[in-house]
Amino acid sequence: MKKLAFVTDSGSGFSKAYWEKEGIYSVPLQLDINGQSAEDYETVLPADIVENLKQQVPMKTSLPSLGAIEDLFEELKAQGYDGVFAIPICQGLSGTLNAMELAARNQDLEFTGFDTGSTAVLQAYCIRRAKKMYDAGKDISEILEFLNKVCDKADTILLVDDLQHMKRGGRLTASAALLGGLLKIKPVLHDNRETDGKVDVLGKVRTMSKAQGFVIDRLKALGAGPGWDVTVAHVGVPQPAEAYAARIREAIPGITTRIIDLVSAVAVHTGLGCLAVQAFDPQGEPIEYDLTKA
Repeated sequence: MKKLAFVTDSGSGFSKAYWEKEGIYSVPLQLDINGQSAEDYETVLPADIVENLKQQVPMKTSLPSLGAIEDLFEELKAQGYDGVFAIPICQGLSGTLNAMELAARNQDLEFTGFDTGSTAVLQAYCIRRAKKMYDAGKDISEILEFLNKVCDKADTILLVDDLQHMKRGGRLTASAALLGGLLKIKPVLHDNRETDGKVDVLGKVRTMSKAQGFVIDRLKALGAGPGWDVTVAHVGVPQPAEAYAARIREAIPGITTRIIDLVSAVAVHTGLGCLAVQAFDPQGEPIEYDLTKA
């Protein structure tokens, strides 16, 4: 088999050093914090993002440094790799996948890119699973077939507490933000393969409790049940996240749940108080997402 490098980015929720332990390469997404450049999960962690949000420090996100991607792929070529299998943050949120493809072509490396339609736990699961399957002798077509089966029914659903923050960040129209403020509407947002990884409106309800119930109904409609993996991610609100996860477990017995900080690339735009749910069926394969080893 050809020597294939597996590459991801910090949208997975982990640092370069974390992935190196598994023989996977990663590049950090870039953060602009009050005019200063920082590297996601390298020089800035989710706790820093929460503190900056509390202090209303201006923040922006962007794809990894093009120089860092080019340097990595040049190194991979020098190490004798024939190709790259890349699963970065979805194209609907970042141009990372396109940048990686260009860098691979510049080094005459064969390139396979996969778009999960989201990020975080799903992204980390897919890159890890892809490498394990390849190491076990599976070919790329078999790997892609498996990943598509997982991602086609996955969904990431966001309950945003601060519409004004999203408006300031350009993620919500001014009229929509005003409507939400006046009528106390809680928009239920999501991103997945069907939305091309872009954040779109899934529904509108009046209270957070009803919004959570709406999400649970959505999960049931997707077919969530025993064996499914559900992550509740939050931005600075761990206790509501715990309660939300408990409510989901009660409504859908047999699922696996965890609670994490929302990945920085998304949290910067949603603001404080956001609760997110990411759900997918790992097809009986175990999920490894141990933040204590990050």
